[in-house]
Amino acid sequence: MSSKIGLWIDHRKAVIITITDKGEETKQLTSHMEKHVRYSNDASKDGAPEDTRDRQFGNRLNSFYGEVIGYIREAESIQIYGPGEAKGELLARLEKEGLKGRIIEIETMDKMTNRQIAAKVRQHLLN
Repeated sequence: MSSKIGLWIDHRKAVIITITDKGEETKQLTSHMEKHVRYSNDASKDGAPEDTRDRQFGNRLNSFYGEVIGYIREAESIQIYGPGEAKGELLARLEKEGLKGRIIEIETMDKMTNRQIAAKVRQHLLN
């Protein structure tokens, strides 16, 4: 069964729309991360607390992207939407996984509802 996937992603969540011969499914994955905030007044001379926060942030993002890739790995085609850096970071991970050839569209989009994402995916498939 072939599937086409469109997803909207930022650092906090991914909304994945899967369209198959049997219909449409929406799945939301959450990174469980707060906004990445930097505090300049609580770092020691060597910057250790900030480095630790940056490492933790990166580790959580890698785990989140791994979860997203696990869900979309079998897709025939992939559309990626999102407002910021997350879509580019996910693209880099998809390239490493050998899935770049399945990506048919990457577009910057601000916040969207799940229905708007699904409509965007269907619209692209009809064109």
